[in-house]
Amino acid sequence: MRSDSAAKIRNLDLFAGMHDDAFDTLVHGSFLQRFPQGVTLVRESDPADFLYVVVDGLVEMYAGTGARETTLDIVAPVGVFILAAVLNDEICLQSARTLEPSNILMIPAARIRQAMQSDAAFARATVIELAASYRRTIKDLKDQKLRTGAERLANWLLRTETEQGGQGSVEIRVEKRILASRLGMTPENLSRAFSALKAYGVKVRGSRISILDPASLTGFAKPNTLIDTPEKKTALRSN
Repeated sequence: MRSDSAAKIRNLDLFAGMHDDAFDTLVHGSFLQRFPQGVTLVRESDPADFLYVVVDGLVEMYAGTGARETTLDIVAPVGVFILAAVLNDEICLQSARTLEPSNILMIPAARIRQAMQSDAAFARATVIELAASYRRTIKDLKDQKLRTGAERLANWLLRTETEQGGQGSVEIRVEKRILASRLGMTPENLSRAFSALKAYGVKVRGSRISILDPASLTGFAKPNTLIDTPEKKTALRSN
């Protein structure tokens, strides 16, 4: 593994507090691979053989039944997925595929479970990671169940504009059909939602969305700190 990639992993909250020897043992035998766009990394019902870390790129978490499929999450660097399945030595409840060329670190599940028992800082950080993931899920459910499609889109635009630097615009990094699915809408409903937001200063040009009247959009969206505030995690570093 390249030193810059190892540093990215080392600084992730989940691993930041580990002793050096424990971290070295954890990543020994791991695989850092570059996958092209559209590669399925995990399928529902597969055993959780690895913990996956997105070093660069973008990964879609999704699930399906019959002919229906939905996007559950989009994991950006540096993020992990299927942690709960790894810890419980269970099958995966969701699938994962790359949305763009991505560098993915694959850590053997057995080493993760071993580190839980041998390194107290890692065990505490894992609990914090799982708690944050649970709270994100609750916020996502509230967003889906308490808001209209246009309200969900408006709040997503406001959050993403802040994440992308607060310059009054948003670059959609994924296909709009995937964004629609992530927000619990059909592509047609997403298009209608964008049309509805024109009255609040939203201008669409392909994947670039301009927010021309932030105050008006905020007034429509009515952001809620119990839904829209990002989860904060405390990094536990060794002494």
